[in-house]
Amino acid sequence: MARQGYDGVVLAAPFTEPYTRFSNETAHWWIARALRGSLRAAGLTPRDIDGFAVASFTLFPDTPVALTQHLGLSPRWLDSVPMGGASGIVALRRAARAVQAGDAEIVACVAGDTNPIDGFRKLLSAFSRFSLDASYPYGYGGPNASFALLMDRYMTEYGASRADFGHIAIAQRDNALRNPHALMKKPLSLDDYLTARPIAEPIALYDCVMPCAGAEAFLVMSEDRARALNLPFARISGTIERHNAFADDPIQLRGGWAVDVDELWQMAGMGPPDMDLVQTYDDYPVISALQFEDLGFCPKGEGAAFLAARDLTITGDLPHNTSGGQLSAGQAGAAGGFIGLTEAIRQVTRTAGPTQVADAARALVSGFGMINFDRGLCSAACVLEAPS
Repeated sequence: MARQGYDGVVLAAPFTEPYTRFSNETAHWWIARALRGSLRAAGLTPRDIDGFAVASFTLFPDTPVALTQHLGLSPRWLDSVPMGGASGIVALRRAARAVQAGDAEIVACVAGDTNPIDGFRKLLSAFSRFSLDASYPYGYGGPNASFALLMDRYMTEYGASRADFGHIAIAQRDNALRNPHALMKKPLSLDDYLTARPIAEPIALYDCVMPCAGAEAFLVMSEDRARALNLPFARISGTIERHNAFADDPIQLRGGWAVDVDELWQMAGMGPPDMDLVQTYDDYPVISALQFEDLGFCPKGEGAAFLAARDLTITGDLPHNTSGGQLSAGQAGAAGGFIGLTEAIRQVTRTAGPTQVADAARALVSGFGMINFDRGLCSAACVLEAPS
């Protein structure tokens, strides 16, 4: 049975609160700054929003409910989206349906996290009981070890090289040099990538995102409301979401996108060749390769080689993670699940400034989150389109 589309619902007012490596401010502060920035961009006040969706790892022990009092909000629709790198698209899907149903008129979707010194280590120590039980007895923990196993299996299974993955990281660094908010500001060469300090073989320094503090936000509303506010907006052409896909696979070499990819493109009425740019969740380059495969750009196992043969920079034939992505802009906790989405909204509304892809009208955004020992459990994707 075909799902209902998202006709009449749009995304507007994307906002990024500039990232910083470390911060003693709370997650509340970062979320508040991003919300204020998005509302100001739309010419709105907190009283104008009646829906609120929040993603954050460091808000604890508070919740989005507590944030409503902290921020002076009184929404009639509220959601907490604890899905890491898939949070942005999942929040979009729920908010869009709320607007369609009349449960809310304007939903603010916000993600933000702080990062005090030693904060990332403390966050990981309570991130996943499954990961702790599986990895700590072997003397290591955290995502680097888990993704090293995944990357090693991918390279062994499909013959990919570290240089193939380096091409992804280098292109994103090139894009980041255009982004004034990106934290990584030095050019990256293939030699830099290949000779970087080992972290967890085969992962080295430039395969890893840099944890930081920051926040992202955007608004979901009716197209009529966006036009009345004279806001540039993006239409939602299609979305998918899947959790714990392929649970019997011994290690993750495919994600939930592969289950629903046909539905995504059927709903959108287009396919991979129609995309002007792609924003994947990029905590490690191998994960970007998986997304290109599972979303139909190339056959399984050919993702790394497919990307290595293309120009992934802003002016290239396949612009990818045009802000620099998490690998070069930074990973602000749960905001890492929003960075590709806010950038894609800017791109198709032609408001991306120095990272703008010429004539961008259609964008694919893909999310991935919540790594346990050997796999990420959450996957999502959406296609955004400029008004015709």
